[in-house]
Amino acid sequence: QVQLVESGGGLVQPGGSLRLSCAASISIFDIRNMGWYRQAPGKQRELVATIGSGGNTNYADSVKGRFTISRDDAKNTVYLQMNSLKPEDTAVYYCRMTIGYAVYWGQGTQVTLSS
Repeated sequence: QVQLVESGGGLVQPGGSLRLSCAASISIFDIRNMGWYRQAPGKQRELVATIGSGGNTNYADSVKGRFTISRDDAKNTVYLQMNSLKPEDTAVYYCRMTIGYAVYWGQGTQVTLSS
């Protein structure tokens, strides 16, 4: 059974940084698409960043230049480095993996910006 476990969320001040991790229960070496999404209170879940098996990346305009997605296939882990955090980045962040037509989600990790 495929499982994704996120970690690294927390409470941070605006301008601060966090690094989220998503550990998969299977090898991600051949997984073509993995990504991070987020859902703020009262809003729909939205794409933050994705990364392909070749390392190609895609970012939402709202996080470009501040967030960096990366993957370590040896550790079956995808990361999201978040810098220059803003109050509007407050959300539950979810890891997502697609295998063919199957989509897997983690349980989410809360990121809260507070001064």
